[in-house]
Amino acid sequence: MLSIFYGDMPDAIYNPVVYFKNTYTDEWIIDDLSKKMIQDVDRSVVLGPRVIDSPVLGGISPRELSGGVKTLIAIYKVPEKVFNASACGDNCAKWILQIGAMQDVTINLRHLMDFGEEEFIVKILNTGQIVHNMDELLPIAGMIVR
Repeated sequence: MLSIFYGDMPDAIYNPVVYFKNTYTDEWIIDDLSKKMIQDVDRSVVLGPRVIDSPVLGGISPRELSGGVKTLIAIYKVPEKVFNASACGDNCAKWILQIGAMQDVTINLRHLMDFGEEEFIVKILNTGQIVHNMDELLPIAGMIVR
């Protein structure tokens, strides 16, 4: 299940991009879900563990991926840690939900992320409430995030 804590969270990794840069392994990049996230969010194709074909930059290393993709992969590969997912844009929201459907993860958000029109299951750690869609999520998150 996906759990979200809104606002300042001392234990959260505030800069997931730096964490990724210093922690990722080749296996993280060639994982099937990672490849799909890289393709969808960055519109880039993983050619190998150290080479990614970007339509804008050409051949790049994993260190040159967007901050959003790096954060998604860190959330997926290190589920025991809490990452600041505000480094992600709304284009990452569906992937955060998918990761949360596969395994228990907690993220920290400091903004209102749009998780789309589909139903989902998310626990808001600030209040202990479980929400199932954006209509339920927005009033709760809106009262916390200022």
